[in-house]
Amino acid sequence: MSGGPGLEQRYRRVLRLLPGYYRDKWEQDMVAAFLDSWLTGDPDDDDAILEFCKPTWPEVASVAGLAARLYLGGAATPRRYFAWGQAVRRAVLAVVLVHAVLGLEVLVRTAWSRRLFGLPAPPASLAVFSPGGAWPAVYHLVNVAWIVIFVTLALGHYRTARVLAVLAIVPGLVALLQAQLTGVMPAPFGPWAWWVLFDLALVLAMTAFHQDAPPPARLPWLLALPAGYLLVYVPVLALLVTGNAAWLPDFSGLLCLLVALACLAHAPRAWSGRAGGSGVWSLTLVLLAAVFAAFRIVTLGGYLHDPHLIKVSLAELVILVAAAALVAPDAARAQAATPAPPPYPGTIAA
Repeated sequence: MSGGPGLEQRYRRVLRLLPGYYRDKWEQDMVAAFLDSWLTGDPDDDDAILEFCKPTWPEVASVAGLAARLYLGGAATPRRYFAWGQAVRRAVLAVVLVHAVLGLEVLVRTAWSRRLFGLPAPPASLAVFSPGGAWPAVYHLVNVAWIVIFVTLALGHYRTARVLAVLAIVPGLVALLQAQLTGVMPAPFGPWAWWVLFDLALVLAMTAFHQDAPPPARLPWLLALPAGYLLVYVPVLALLVTGNAAWLPDFSGLLCLLVALACLAHAPRAWSGRAGGSGVWSLTLVLLAAVFAAFRIVTLGGYLHDPHLIKVSLAELVILVAAAALVAPDAARAQAATPAPPPYPGTIAA
């Protein structure tokens, strides 16, 4: 089979989406398979096909999907890609956990405010008063959805979790667009920075969960939900009840301090060099630190009128960066390349 420069080169440009190690091994076979799917055996028709035809959108999408699975690889990929894949998957679970803990906090305070299950009335500082209308109901439904998404993802039902996550981020986008047009936010959804970093980017990063990826450790992640609520929001509620709210950082600062504490707790293991898998957790923490630092920087704009809060926010940022620097060398070691290319997936070219 002789491939003309037109169609063949177009396929080779598409295959540049794939990692180099994979392309070096399988590019020729994939190009041949793609071209075979076009050629008819008639010389005139084949010349026209090779000259004028282009890869179809489903073919481009299949290559892009394969590239995502390889860059965020499973156990059969080289160590660098496997480490990045595991780090992204764990970071995604951690951010979904943040959503789920927030959702649990909203539900607990709402139930407490409405004195459900025979609970006594909460202090006035903790009471939640929800106005009527559809938006508060949608907001509570989204919070419930994030809890379901976290549990579903931790149990390994990736496709269901992705579909629910796409649906869960739509109300926040609609509320932000409405606020942009009318000047009134219809429900307490996050700002644009929150939606972009913790909703849209999160849904896109869920592509790291694919059939070649090893499943997460179910029990530790499931236990992290009640543990996260007890360790974070119970002390927060205690400070609010006792009138010591001034000690609390804002939410962005809280995220920075939590990741900084996680880095400090993980640092001895990262330094030892003996504990297997520490590098992937170090890389996960560095990814989370980068995302939370970006959110901290963006939210600084709300404190331009208050130099004290600017200093506090910058101090939180410095603490986070310093803590992440402690595990960064171990995160770099996790990416040491070891050649282990996966088998050629012939179904992609079919």
